[in-house]
Amino acid sequence: MSKKSTYLLGIVLTIIIGSLLYWYLCCNICCEKQGCKAKETLKEVVKDDLGKPNVKKPTFIPFSIKDVNGNFTFSTDENFNFKESSFSIRDSISGNLNNGILKIKEYLDSNGDKRFNIIGYYKSDETNNSAFPNLGLARANSVKNHMVSQGISSRLINTFGELKDDMHADESGVLFGPLAFDVFTRTEASAANDEALKPACEAIKESPLMLYFKTGSAHINLTTEQRQKFANISRCVDKLGLTIQVVGHTDNTGNADTNLQLGQKRADFVKDYLIRNGILQENIETSSKGQNEPIADNATEEGKAKNRRIVVTIN
Repeated sequence: MSKKSTYLLGIVLTIIIGSLLYWYLCCNICCEKQGCKAKETLKEVVKDDLGKPNVKKPTFIPFSIKDVNGNFTFSTDENFNFKESSFSIRDSISGNLNNGILKIKEYLDSNGDKRFNIIGYYKSDETNNSAFPNLGLARANSVKNHMVSQGISSRLINTFGELKDDMHADESGVLFGPLAFDVFTRTEASAANDEALKPACEAIKESPLMLYFKTGSAHINLTTEQRQKFANISRCVDKLGLTIQVVGHTDNTGNADTNLQLGQKRADFVKDYLIRNGILQENIETSSKGQNEPIADNATEEGKAKNRRIVVTIN
């Protein structure tokens, strides 16, 4: 081979080897860089996914009831639904659910020693805007009122509230069936509990629920003690057939006739509040005393504030 041919062959080999080295080194580095970028992107995606709250599957609690000491049982996938932080039954009640309530009524009517429990569930992160001590009890009371509208006597129904934080609402904030139901046989112990309610009701007559609020206010803020007293009033009405008396009082500012009308207006406002909180309208009576029964001296602003009150009691 001539020197010229050897030279040309060397050039060709150099080009080939150089191309191979370029392809291997450069592309490998480029791919590695892209791979690192892809890894970083993947990390960001994982980070984003981990950063998002874990969406819980909505809890569906069916309407199910069974008398373990009798021969009654009924269940359906449907139930009473509520929005989070609400005690108003959401949507219309299905015919199938009302059919179950009718069966419960027939069973209670034919078995005089049977009683019915409604347990309403609530979560600790919900806001309680009801007059009851907790949303669970408020929800149970709403369902009780529906059952009363279907002919079941309120004297046969007990209501309770129970914390249940393992419930999960759907994306629109609806809780599906946050309730449990139970039929039981009335015993001497349960009869004694009903008798024990009578002194509690007498105590309310002696120390009624007193409400003070600014004129024109659309909301009443109750203390923990007042919420419990409201729950007791509701039980007295249900179990003993008593009536709620709402009486409006004013201070002596203005004339007597105007104050009598003002007291009635305030009493009617509280009546509407009680109805919104599950007290049936037919169980509430309102009246006004105007400025005629002060409990403090109208000569002071503090006294006037005490006289501008609503008295909620039972009779």
